Amino acid sequence: MQSSPREEHPHDDAGEAADEAAEELRRRLAAESGDVEAMSVLGAMLLRRGDLDGAEPHLRAATAAGDRAAANNLGVLLHQRGYPDEAAGWWRIAAVAGSTAAAHALGRHHRERGDEPAAEYWLRQSAEQGHTLGAYALADLLEHRGDAEGSERWMRAAAERGHREGAYRLARALDRKAARASGEAGTALVEEAEQWYRQAAARGHRRAALHLGTILEKRGELKEAGRWYLTSAKNGEPRAACALGFLLRDAGDTENAAVWWLRAAQDGDGNAANALGALHAERGETQTAERWYRSAMDAGDINGAYNLGLLCADQGRTTQAEQWYRRAAYAGHREAANALAILLLRAGDETGAEPWFSKAAEAGSVDAAFNLGILHAGRGEDVAALRWYERAAAAGHTEAALQVGMARLRDGEEGEAERFLRCAAGGGSAEAAYRLATVLDARRPPEPAHELGEPVHRRSECEEWYERAASQGHRRAQVRVGMLAAARGDVVEAARWYREAAEAGSRNGAFNLGLLLAREGSEPEAAVWWTRAADAGHGRAALRLALVYARRGELAEGQRWADRAAELGPPAVTERAARLRDALREELSA
Repeated sequence: MQSSPREEHPHDDAGEAADEAAEELRRRLAAESGDVEAMSVLGAMLLRRGDLDGAEPHLRAATAAGDRAAANNLGVLLHQRGYPDEAAGWWRIAAVAGSTAAAHALGRHHRERGDEPAAEYWLRQSAEQGHTLGAYALADLLEHRGDAEGSERWMRAAAERGHREGAYRLARALDRKAARASGEAGTALVEEAEQWYRQAAARGHRRAALHLGTILEKRGELKEAGRWYLTSAKNGEPRAACALGFLLRDAGDTENAAVWWLRAAQDGDGNAANALGALHAERGETQTAERWYRSAMDAGDINGAYNLGLLCADQGRTTQAEQWYRRAAYAGHREAANALAILLLRAGDETGAEPWFSKAAEAGSVDAAFNLGILHAGRGEDVAALRWYERAAAAGHTEAALQVGMARLRDGEEGEAERFLRCAAGGGSAEAAYRLATVLDARRPPEPAHELGEPVHRRSECEEWYERAASQGHRRAQVRVGMLAAARGDVVEAARWYREAAEAGSRNGAFNLGLLLAREGSEPEAAVWWTRAADAGHGRAALRLALVYARRGELAEGQRWADRAAELGPPAVTERAARLRDALREELSA
């Protein structure tokens, strides 16, 4: 059977007003006939409407007849009129009669007056009888006193009764407890905090939605995080708008990111203003970038001054860069202090730079600690340099870990050296990977022989580190990887690594590539690479060229390269080159 259409009716404000007027008339007639409840309800209706003059006689009459709700409302009315002490008198009467709302109001009154014992007494009366606002106010008072346990108990009571600010503050308290806890206890507290953030956020608490978004973003649940950031931002939370902007930027949507950053920045969020500045700086719109950095500074975000310094430095405006760095550094910005020190050092003012490096390092700047190490090393103050390198290395600075590793190697502390070199190599340092490989290479045993006498090649850890360094462009590592490949008979692989090293300027790579090509019968090409190596100061390459030209009968050219080889050395090469040179000289003069 087909259902008939149903007509939708618009909301009827006039109808509601008529109903309310009718209800008021009924209550007024009942009140005039002496109905105490009607007097109380009528007074409350007029009080809500703001008709204090109309409400007061009805509330006084009901109060005189013993109605505790009327006594409470009379207190509210008098408080609104500016008579707090008289209001408190009526709240006391209502509270003694059992009104939890009046007990709450009285407790608030005493707290405003600074009488905390009285405030606690009445708020506790209210809270213990199930009044939500009383529980929240008591929790707030106890938190102010430092009673974390009592505060949490009553904040939880308020939250469980639907108080959204109570739910948010309970979550914050649990977060703080979690930071001090560890293991399963800490995890349980974090999980419980998240649930209270959810409850508060679901009730429209914008800061709870922001925190929930942050938790979800850290966990990688970006889609849901974005939804909560959006909810919070739409409710007017600028930090959520800023966070949403970063989420969109990371997803590649810079246009919409800029929209939310603009909204947050206009609401006074300095972080968003800095983000807008960086966005415009990337686009080459330096004037707009500078304007936003200044806005960030005006919002109290000192990063704005630091970013202005970076902007000026990129443009070569060194004087202005120094001014902005100083402003940020004096305000405690550690990276600005480090940048200022670098600026001063480049200008030759080492004396002025060192205190700023120290200030930045003491404030936790890892780069500044490393730079102090460089400063002391440049003066030959190795003990002080090592101390700063160790400090930076402990905070994960790759180059600092390399410097500590090399220092430990020089001191013969191979175990400690290996530990630091592993850290640096793991952090991406090609030099550390190479040096770690040499340490491991020096201690590895000879290759075991196969029972039939054929060598068995097992890929060792040191080879892996050599290859990692080689793949990062480390020339000595490339030569070493080439040598290992040649040793196992992989000529193609060896040639590839030698060529890569040689083309990057390695004279050993060029020499070894020449040897490989000569063995393969490509002596003319080998001579090209030996020439490159010899021109770079490789004595053995020069000697090889002397022999090549001597065999070809080009005695004068052979003598020239023999002279060069004798000059370059090492001693064994010098001795052989001298003999060859003398023989060629005799041949030429014969």
